[in-house]
Amino acid sequence: MKIKNLLLATFAIVASTITVNAQKTLVDVAVGSKDHTTLVAAVKAADLVTTLQSAGPFTVFAPVNAAFGKLPAGTVDYLLKPENKATLAKVLTYHVVAGSFNAAAVVKAITDGGGSVTLKTVSGGNLVASIKEGKVILTDERGGVATVVATDLAASNGLIHVLDAVVLPK
Repeated sequence: MKIKNLLLATFAIVASTITVNAQKTLVDVAVGSKDHTTLVAAVKAADLVTTLQSAGPFTVFAPVNAAFGKLPAGTVDYLLKPENKATLAKVLTYHVVAGSFNAAAVVKAITDGGGSVTLKTVSGGNLVASIKEGKVILTDERGGVATVVATDLAASNGLIHVLDAVVLPK
């Protein structure tokens, strides 16, 4: 029980205390963030705005601009081309989980799962959430790892957790 409480307390340290207007959708929240301009451009290019403005709820693991910068040179430009829209949509929906899972629920699922939990993404792939050095990390299907750096950004149709890297499906 002490370990679980320690993990919850540690994860709460990175939890954001930003209060977001309950009328703003996930897209509105992302548009309002200077750290998510690349993500917003990608969501628009993939024609996912309407989907992410729908009732949901969704939990979005949103990479910051610098996360996209860590991808191999030319990757973002390639994905933003109209002929690659389906691939871009798959990458973006790999960052979305149906349902609204706050930081405490994610940590509880990890501890209840014996140290990890598999999250089924809207794209149909899997992300594995675990805790490393007191931080929640996501491991993608290619073995890539992203760290959750801010949590529980509330929107009318779900929550956003901010990532320091882009996770990729197979």
